[in-house]
Amino acid sequence: MTDTVIIVGLTLGACLVVGVLGALAMHRLRRRSLRYQLIIATLLPVAAVTATVIVNVWLMFLSAHDSTVIMISLLVSVLVAVFSTVVIMRRVGRGSAELGTALQRMRADTTGSPAPPPADGPSQLPSELAVVVADLERTRVLLAETRRREQAAEDARRELVRFMSHDLRTPLAGLRALTEGLEDGVVHDVPRALEHMRATITRMTHLVEDLFELSRVQGARPERPSTLVSLSELIVDVGSESSALASSRGVLLDVEVPDDDRLAVTGSADDLARAIANLVGNAVRHTGTDQVVRLHGQRADDGHIRIEVSDGCGGIPDASLERVFDVGWRGNGARTGDGGAGLGLAIARGVVESHAGRIDVANIEGGCRFAVELPVPAEKAGRDGASPRPEATA
Repeated sequence: MTDTVIIVGLTLGACLVVGVLGALAMHRLRRRSLRYQLIIATLLPVAAVTATVIVNVWLMFLSAHDSTVIMISLLVSVLVAVFSTVVIMRRVGRGSAELGTALQRMRADTTGSPAPPPADGPSQLPSELAVVVADLERTRVLLAETRRREQAAEDARRELVRFMSHDLRTPLAGLRALTEGLEDGVVHDVPRALEHMRATITRMTHLVEDLFELSRVQGARPERPSTLVSLSELIVDVGSESSALASSRGVLLDVEVPDDDRLAVTGSADDLARAIANLVGNAVRHTGTDQVVRLHGQRADDGHIRIEVSDGCGGIPDASLERVFDVGWRGNGARTGDGGAGLGLAIARGVVESHAGRIDVANIEGGCRFAVELPVPAEKAGRDGASPRPEATA
């Protein structure tokens, strides 16, 4: 019993001494690399066991052979523990280096390009560090995409301001010249001058209205009552309103919709009419004489409602297709829907997206086609077509 108490006491004493020394070493290295503290924490139990065995072997009256066997076994165990610790610390160090590289790449690389593979082959990181590195890489790509969108929005804003400044400065200069001419009495055809001034003011008013409309559809939309809108009747109405413009330009307007209530969506009839009218007006303005602009509505195979506006503009350069709906963009030939400010197509996209739909453009033979897809209301999708027609739109 006495020997057992002595062995327990010696073991506790040796462990206490090793623990104190290890704590002091970790305290001295607390501001150094984490690798050193991990090495000490890993080897501390091994050092405690080694000290305990050495103390007990030294105080116990063992034979030289037994002592040698124990010490050799202990030495081999310590060497294996040190080797394992070095291997683990190398993996931890590699993981820390990759983590630091990912952070530096997040700070320096704003292009969102894929991360290059590690120079020493596929990553062998522990799962926890691999997850952190992967999250950092995804965050870097998302931040780069956000920066690109912000830069594109800023470029569009500057382009819009530049265009709007020109579009407002020119008519204002004309109005100023006319008013000065009237004041000085050098303008003799007063009725015609007044008619010109009225037309100029009307164009400027439409320009300002387009700006307000664009701000409304792109910003936080106010609560507006949504009703079941018959797109069949709305398309026919837009076609009738656009026929005068088409006739004045010698363009044939072909309107085709099914004669039933399948083309119905929930939303704002005024906004949807504005979007479709912008697309039709845009098509008419860029279609040559004696050519056809087609306005068709149909129920797509996937259940959505599809509205297509096809023209004879000769097509849009492929490099410009992605910018057609950008605010203020005009491109070659002033491809816009409002005849000057580059807001018509942007307003159309804002209206469509506010109705949970999507809009795109593609080149076709002799021109291009704008396609709008709108979702069918859930309650409407479940009907069999025997319900009353939706409320007519004016």
